[in-house]
Amino acid sequence: MKREIYKRRYKLLADFTKVQEFLTEIYSLDTLNSYLLPQFFEYAHTHPFFNHKLTHRFGLWEDAGKLAGIACYEMNIGESFLVTDREHTYLLPEMLAYAEKELSVVNNNKRTLSVWVTDKEADKIELLLQNGYKKVHTEPVRIFPYNKPFPDARLPDGFTIISLEDENDYKKIHECLWKGFGHGDNPDDDIDCRIHMQSGPNFRKELTTVIKAPNGDYACFAGMWFDEKNKYAYLEPLATVPEYRRMGLATIAVVTGMKKTKELGAKYCFGGVPEFYTAIGFETICNREMWKKEIIL
Repeated sequence: MKREIYKRRYKLLADFTKVQEFLTEIYSLDTLNSYLLPQFFEYAHTHPFFNHKLTHRFGLWEDAGKLAGIACYEMNIGESFLVTDREHTYLLPEMLAYAEKELSVVNNNKRTLSVWVTDKEADKIELLLQNGYKKVHTEPVRIFPYNKPFPDARLPDGFTIISLEDENDYKKIHECLWKGFGHGDNPDDDIDCRIHMQSGPNFRKELTTVIKAPNGDYACFAGMWFDEKNKYAYLEPLATVPEYRRMGLATIAVVTGMKKTKELGAKYCFGGVPEFYTAIGFETICNREMWKKEIIL
């Protein structure tokens, strides 16, 4: 007989660590739990685009005081994850109904929700199909296995490799990420957001790689996370200032971080979507899919 499950809202300050530990405990390379990795959960909480004001809409399901599932968004309402441990997958229909109520967005008399899954999660995909969702986006999930050789790239003359333990100039980080992610040539003055992005409990300055240009600017920035329990690395974020691209800097920064995490015991590293990753040896292991539903009110 199934035990009674207690459902409640997420409390940002009280529950963050509990959820992160839950995601670490249930991690599986087979399904990736909709690709809601604990490292990204933490990274999102420190990201300037993350909507902290609505995290009370996250739903938590507990069994005898132990976390069994979470429904949450990525950065803001309108997109969601539905994640359980293996024992509580029967909660998914209830969690989807909750997400449609609490995590959807209403615009122009339409209620819209998108749900992230991986193509290895047949139970979630079947549930979404049964409830009128349609697949609207697919992107690869890639890893670099550490049993293969790392790519070589020559550091151009005058450039240097440092970690944030060596130097941590928030203004230069802001300029690098602002330009590297295509926000324009003139960064705003929100330096506090970069300080905040280093406030996560598992952020490690020594694993973050910066490549400095000859003039002292930060030309490339590569953040790296390490999951000690599950022995993998997670790359987030990676950005190169446009004027310094096609010089091998991103490859050098990524490989530097991967070598550090290999020494710590990591077996592989998660990368990103652009073809850059396959070009340097990352392998696609599954696809991340977005399924969407619109309801006319």
